Amino acid sequence: MTLLGTAAQPAQPLDPKVLPPKRRRGGSTSGTQRIAGWTFTAPAVIAIIVFVVVPVGMALWVSLLKWNGLSSPFGGGAEFVGLDNYKRLLSTDGLLRQNFTIGLRNNLYYVLMVVPGTIVLAFALALMVNQQRLKGRGFFRTVFYFPSITSAVAITVTFLFLFQNSGVINQVLGWFGISGPKWFVDSRGLFQTIAQALGIAPASGTPMWGTGTILGLPINQWLAGPSPALIALATMTVWASSGTFMLFFLAGLQNIPHEVDEAAFIDGASTWQRFRFVTVPLMKKSLTLVALLTVIGSWQVFDSVYLATQGGPQKTTLTPAFQSYQVSFKDGDFGGGAAIAFVLFLIIIVFTVGQRLISREKD
Repeated sequence: MTLLGTAAQPAQPLDPKVLPPKRRRGGSTSGTQRIAGWTFTAPAVIAIIVFVVVPVGMALWVSLLKWNGLSSPFGGGAEFVGLDNYKRLLSTDGLLRQNFTIGLRNNLYYVLMVVPGTIVLAFALALMVNQQRLKGRGFFRTVFYFPSITSAVAITVTFLFLFQNSGVINQVLGWFGISGPKWFVDSRGLFQTIAQALGIAPASGTPMWGTGTILGLPINQWLAGPSPALIALATMTVWASSGTFMLFFLAGLQNIPHEVDEAAFIDGASTWQRFRFVTVPLMKKSLTLVALLTVIGSWQVFDSVYLATQGGPQKTTLTPAFQSYQVSFKDGDFGGGAAIAFVLFLIIIVFTVGQRLISREKD
């Protein structure tokens, strides 16, 4: 018996003529898609090869030459010296190695100031403009982001005025009874100044605990700390770049489900507890990304040094990127300048990979 008492009809064979055609693997459709894909990506690939890969290869070749920039490095007008430029930079005592070591020390202090400062300020700004109760959020987002699109020259000149001996910064410090330093004249490091004030280090000369050397630089110079000029440059960088990274954090905060924070509030968690145990863990990817980008940018600092200090006073703001420019275009040693650039590139790679491994282990 069948439903409604109708007799079951035998299944009729399907007509092969009405069957849908079978799609052949690797046919014209996939070939057309590949052609279309390469057509769209070809301009970008060509641009990367022409403007990135080829110049990097040329710079690597120049780092193996003794070349003054007045002839073609590919026409036999330069002497091939192999790894001699790298030996002069890393193992041979001389002015090139000394300046490079000083630049590494300065850049290391710069990274230690800029990276946490930028992360804290950008995260605080993102939390502020993400508040639903804040009126005019769009206005504040625009104001906080504005320094990121302002000319680096304008920002540098403004901060030079702010950090003058009689500038606004020293006047504000004077309100609290603090005598501000001569920001772009005093070459003493922060820790050195504190040690001298406490009587731990002599007012002049080398302390007894700083007689050894690391990479050819005395230990007391490694431990002297950042100079006032370097602190001013780091402050300028933190202020100018926080707006960009605020947007990174803001995007991450807006992706956190409101229900998660609401559930923590219902469970009795305080504002600090919700921030520490809910917001920060869910923002871990954004924090890692911002930290990675800030580290890379901090090791590549050049424009602020070039515009504000030219490496002074007494090389306390000299960085490897600026030294590469000086050695190449002022000293005419393009091979040594290229070698500095590639060693700096390797340093950035090491820091980047190390940071990625640390974040992966925590995950």
